[in-house]
Amino acid sequence: MSKVYKITPKAIIRRNGLVLTPSQSVIVTCAMHTSNPFYNGAKEVREAYMRLYGFDYQKANCHQADFVFERLD
Repeated sequence: MSKVYKITPKAIIRRNGLVLTPSQSVIVTCAMHTSNPFYNGAKEVREAYMRLYGFDYQKANCHQADFVFERLD
């Protein structure tokens, strides 16, 4: 069984010409053994933000401290 997380930015992120607001949250599904959606370099988080909002997580130099996450399952 996988774990599902809702990830939301803590504040407006403006870096390298990219903007992400707290209203832009994503829901990601991670492997069963993880307790943190950022455990593997935030692969699922990066893919979700790129797919939904066209936001490049790596280009904006984001990290776990910029986000709040809650487990949904």
